[in-house]
Amino acid sequence: MPIKKPRGVPDILPGETDRWQHLERVVRELAHVYGYQEIRTPIFEFTELFQRGVGEGTDIVAKEMYTFNDRRGRSLSLRPEGTAAVVRAFIENNMYTWPQPVKLYYIGPMFRYDRPQAGRYRQFHQFGAEVFGSTEPGVDAEVIELLLRFYKILGLKGLSLEISSVGCPECRKELTDSLVSYIRPQTAGLCKDCRDRVDRNPLRLLDCKEPGCKELLREAPTPLDFLCLSCSAHFAALRQELLALKISYNINPHMVRGLDYYTGTSFEVILPGIGAQSAIGAGGRYDNLVKTCGGPPTPGVGFAVGIERTLLALEEQGIEFSGDTQPGVFVVAVGEDAVRHALRILQALREAGIRADRDHANRGLKAQLKQAHRRGVKWVVIVGEEELSRGTAALRAMDTGEQVEVNESELIPRLRAWRA
Repeated sequence: MPIKKPRGVPDILPGETDRWQHLERVVRELAHVYGYQEIRTPIFEFTELFQRGVGEGTDIVAKEMYTFNDRRGRSLSLRPEGTAAVVRAFIENNMYTWPQPVKLYYIGPMFRYDRPQAGRYRQFHQFGAEVFGSTEPGVDAEVIELLLRFYKILGLKGLSLEISSVGCPECRKELTDSLVSYIRPQTAGLCKDCRDRVDRNPLRLLDCKEPGCKELLREAPTPLDFLCLSCSAHFAALRQELLALKISYNINPHMVRGLDYYTGTSFEVILPGIGAQSAIGAGGRYDNLVKTCGGPPTPGVGFAVGIERTLLALEEQGIEFSGDTQPGVFVVAVGEDAVRHALRILQALREAGIRADRDHANRGLKAQLKQAHRRGVKWVVIVGEEELSRGTAALRAMDTGEQVEVNESELIPRLRAWRA
């Protein structure tokens, strides 16, 4: 029996990668415009990083991480998300000594053991942006604007922005007590996960997607009911910043996100109809995370985008972008001397930055032309014994069939003129 890939880790094949490369180009160009620098962190970290950073009470750490011991018995985990790893790198490389704020972005694979569903896999990819060193609401607004501009450049329609504030640790003490008191008499009606959360991590109750739980918690106290003066003022200032940027939003008081490190601002970009989860990008502020992971007190805010879910949304909205990975020119040679000469022509084309390839199976003229047609090339350069004796080559446009004979010195200028 042939060996197959594990469940939930799809192959990304040639042709599909065109869409990925386009999206990644958009990410890099947009991040550059906003002044963000790329960071690349390891795919696995010490498990303690995610236990301390993401939170032991979260579903991610409790149920979904790929964790293993190395040969020295140290516990390592494949990264389930990007922010904690970026924070670790920020601390370890003394980036808190850099001019603040420090603005970073990343693209890469993450890993969670979860039930695969539309746009959600066990190996998935995220684009994320993080800003360290500023508590200003304008920074929160900037990362939201960056996220929305990313989707706008891609051409996605029907998006909505939901915002909230989960408050600071002081706000949440009173909220947690009130929430537990509210739900305790109704515990029997909760799903199994939420029954576990009542004592372990009650704020996660507000994030449950089960219809029965959502109904029971519809009138439950929310973080917005318990914001302190400072958190309330920050949330109000954020709304003013969004208004100045002409960014519309909805306030979702039940939003808490699925990670323990969030403080203050939280937000999600919603696109209905792309599977069980409608959020395709989300983030918020995490002012205590750097300190929690062993660094100096440093505020932070950021977001993460699911690349697979974004590509699924583009597909469902019929938004296509063509790749350009196939050779634009196919060199056809007939005869032993012509084949050797064609190698030099092929080399010259590639040195000139023209995508080019040739036959590698000693086919005849008709078979080579058929091969060129099947590969979808735009132009064919034909070199036979007669062309070789005259120092020329036949240049054929595959879409129109137009064919001209040109001196070899004119070949590259003529191709460039046709490409224009």
